[in-house]
Parts: sequence; C-alpha cells; structure tokens
Amino acid sequence: MSAGGIDFERLAHAGVRRLRAYDPGHDLVALRRRFGAGELVELGSNENPYGPSPRVREAVLAAMGDLHRYPDPLGGDLKRALAATHGVEAARILLGNGSHELLMQFAQVFAAPGADVVASQYGFAVYALAAQAAGADFVAAPAYGREHAMPRGHDLDAIAAAISLTTRLVYLANPNNPTGTWFGADALKPLLARVPDTTLVVVDEAYAEMADAPDYASALPLLAEHPNLIVTRTFSKAYALAGLRIGYAIAHPDLIAVMERVRESFNVNALGLAAAEAALGDVEHLRTTCEANARERAALAAALHERGIVCAPSQTNFLLAEFGADSIALERELVARGAVLRPMAGYGLPDSLRITVGDAAENARLLRILDEVRA
Repeated sequence: MSAGGIDFERLAHAGVRRLRAYDPGHDLVALRRRFGAGELVELGSNENPYGPSPRVREAVLAAMGDLHRYPDPLGGDLKRALAATHGVEAARILLGNGSHELLMQFAQVFAAPGADVVASQYGFAVYALAAQAAGADFVAAPAYGREHAMPRGHDLDAIAAAISLTTRLVYLANPNNPTGTWFGADALKPLLARVPDTTLVVVDEAYAEMADAPDYASALPLLAEHPNLIVTRTFSKAYALAGLRIGYAIAHPDLIAVMERVRESFNVNALGLAAAEAALGDVEHLRTTCEANARERAALAAALHERGIVCAPSQTNFLLAEFGADSIALERELVARGAVLRPMAGYGLPDSLRITVGDAAENARLLRILDEVRA
C-alpha cells in the first residue's frame, strides 16, 4: 500500500504494472563528482566524443534571446531542412524529443491489449518497453547465434516467422544496439514483401550516418513502395546533440498525420530546433566525425582482439565485447577506477560489455585501466 493508503500500483493499467523503468546505466553525475572533471572515462552511453558542429553553438547562442517564447510548434524550418536532405516531402516528417519518444508513441497509437509487437531477441530495450506500456504482447524473435557472421544480430527470416495476424508493429534496428550488427536492403526487401499491410515496420536507424560498410543500406529508399514502413533517425549520435534530444521519423503522410494527434505540443524545444538545423547544414563536420569514429572503432577493436577479447562486427560508435563469466565483476572494477562501460545482463548478455568508441585519448586510457584490472 502506498502513502495515504492508496495503492498506486493497482491504479495503473496492466501494461504499466508489468513495466520496469528504462535503465540508463550508472549515475554519471555522481561519478563525475567522485572522480573530478576530466578524470572519468565515460564510454557507456554511446555519446559522440567529438562534439557538435561549431555552427550549432552559434545557432544556440542566437536562439537564447528568445527563451521566453514558445518554440515553433510545427518545427517548420527543421522539417524543411530534413525534407531537402532526404529528398522527401515535409509532410512525411514527424519530430520527436529524441527518437526514443517516437518509438514509444508508435506503440501507443498502433498497439493495444490483444495485439503484439515483434522485435529481435537482442534489439534495443525500448521496443519491449513500448509494447508493454501499450498493453500489447512483446514477441522476441530468435537472433542469429554467436558464431554467425553477424553474431546475435537480426535474423529477418525468424522475425518474419514471428509475425501473426495480431502483429501491429515490428521494430528493427539497423545498425542494431547493442550488437552493432547490420543488414542490407537485399535482406529487408523480402521481409517487407511478407509483412501484411496491417503491420507497421519501424526501422530504427539511430546509427545510420556512422555506417560505411558496402553492404549496409538505409531503408529510406523503400518508403515509396511500402506505406507501412517507418524510418526513425536521431541527432544524438553522429550529430552529437544527445543533450538536446531531437529525433525524427519519416513515413507516409497519412501515418504522420495520425501520429501528430498524440505528439506533445512543443515537444522539441527552441534550442534543439535551432541546433539540429545548424548541424544538418554542416556536412563536412558530419563527414569528419564519422571518419574519426570509424578509425577509432577499428583501432579499438584491434586492440581488444590483441588482448583476446572477442568483439562483434560493428557499424556504430560502440563495440559489443565478450569478457566471459567475469564480465560483471570486471565492470565493477573498471568503474572503481574511473572507466564506465555498459553492462549487458539486462539484454540477456551477461558475458558482454558494450564499449562506446571514444576519441584516441579516451580509448587509450580505457585500455590502460583494462590492462591493470586484468593483470
């Protein structure tokens, strides 16, 4: 019983009662205070160590004078910039407080008790949360095995087999968090052909800008052929605007119109709108950032391999590294020495840790601490 004799747990609907709050990892604010400025190696949240374009700072400072005004409720300038970038109509774009908000809202609108939501076994944790919050059943399709070329990545045939007449949403992450694995358009097209029109397919491309593998392909070119396809993106990763929370979805205009009914008023703040538009315009900064990430990702993977640590192939700004049965104790020791990685037990991968790819100095410091702990 809660305070005052009210059982608030019982008052919540069944879907919410089954939920556990999203786990953001360690209390980084407390750790920063403990270790001091610049002493903590923060490689657990998939943040971009290179920071946003200098144009972003200019745009944010220029927008500061209007903080007493509400932001543009339509996000018109940013939508038009995104439309020009992707070659689509602005009516196909929905803005979100990060793509996380949109992933949750798709389930809120299109899933319900009696329906189910399908995703891969090792897909992003938010997909299950979205289904449960809507009161829908979550169906986890088996992922590829550890020995596959894309270990623990999406098995699209298994996902297709998990779809039923009651499936309203399918979530796919490409590249995938937390595995870093990916699939190409040639693999996605057969899946889309098998999905009924009453099932929406959400392709979460949070890390798409960082993907440079020849066989990687965005789902964006397939939107015209598949009205039930949705692609989500974020400014948090490659554009380094995690602190401002801006995401967006691209889909059929009629679907976007339905989603606009539940979009919170002013869900993207004024500084976020200005920052995202400025970031989008600096193509050169995006290119150099992604190239730096790719270099450091390869270097870090090689260094871990030299230490006998297996990493899944990745097209993101993180690596999924296998440390075996000692991974939980190892992670605690790393934190005690000022290196934060992300434990994966919550994803059903207790033998692994997810390592954000930092800059050269951060990665070198992580390796030194790792060597000390494992000595």
